Amino acid sequence: MTATATDRAEAAASALAAARQARRIMAPLDPLIAPRTAEEGYAAQLALARRQHALPPAGFKIGATAKTMQDYLGVPGPMAGFMAGPIHRDGARLGFRDFVKPGVECEIGLRLGRDVAAGPLDRAAAAEAVAACFPAIEIVENRYTDFKAFGVPTLIADQVFHVAAVVGADAGFDPVALDTLAGSISHDGAELGQGPATALLGHPLAVLQFLADCEAAHQFGGLKAGQVVMCGSVTPPFWLDRPGRIEVAFGRLGRVGFDFA
Repeated sequence: MTATATDRAEAAASALAAARQARRIMAPLDPLIAPRTAEEGYAAQLALARRQHALPPAGFKIGATAKTMQDYLGVPGPMAGFMAGPIHRDGARLGFRDFVKPGVECEIGLRLGRDVAAGPLDRAAAAEAVAACFPAIEIVENRYTDFKAFGVPTLIADQVFHVAAVVGADAGFDPVALDTLAGSISHDGAELGQGPATALLGHPLAVLQFLADCEAAHQFGGLKAGQVVMCGSVTPPFWLDRPGRIEVAFGRLGRVGFDFA
C-alpha cells in the first residue's frame, strides 16, 4: 500500500473515531479521505482497530450474509468488521442512552478453537475450527445521516454498523447441523421477526469460510483461537426507539437475552 493510501486510511479512521467519541450522526466522509474501494475500507478498518487497541480483535462480525440484508443495505455481498469487545454474556444489562440510534439483530455466533490462516478454507476445516456455537445478538448503530450515501468502502471502514454483541452459552451443538435451525428475535416478549439459518450464505459455516479468505482476515493477519465470529442476521435489523428486553431463540441451539435499561 502506498504512503498516500496509508495516509487516507489513517485520516478516515481518525474521522470515524472522532464522530463516535462525540456521539455524532455522521455525514459522508470528505472524498479526499473516504475509502474508494473495499480494500481501502478494510485498511481504514485496521487503522480504526489500532486506535481502539483492538489488535488482535475479540472477534469479527459478518454483515449482509442474507439476501434480505443485502437488499436492505443496498450492498452486493457480505462485509466483515472487527469487534473490539467486550463481548457481553446472556443476561447483560446495558444502558440504552449509551448507544446512538441502536438496533438489534438475530444471529448465530461461533467461537474458534484454533487459529485459522487467512486464505481459502474448506467446509470440513471450517467445522473443525469451531470450538463452540451459540445464539447471539448483535447491537448495531445507525450512525449515519443516510447509510446508503456512505458507500460500501466507508461502511466497511466503520465496522459495518457494529457496536456490541451479546452471546449465549455453548449448547454443545454440532456446527455441521447449524443449517437445520431457525431463529427469532423479540422485544419485551413481542416477536420482531424470524428467519432460517440457511439465509446465512446457505450455512453458517459458509460464513466462516467467507471470513477466512476475505480482505479483513488478510489485513488482520488471520483468525485467532478464542475469537468470536458473528455469522450475520437472519432478519433485518430492528431499530429501537425505547429500551426493553431483547431475546433471541434458535431452537435446539438455545436462547440469549439482555436488557436495555
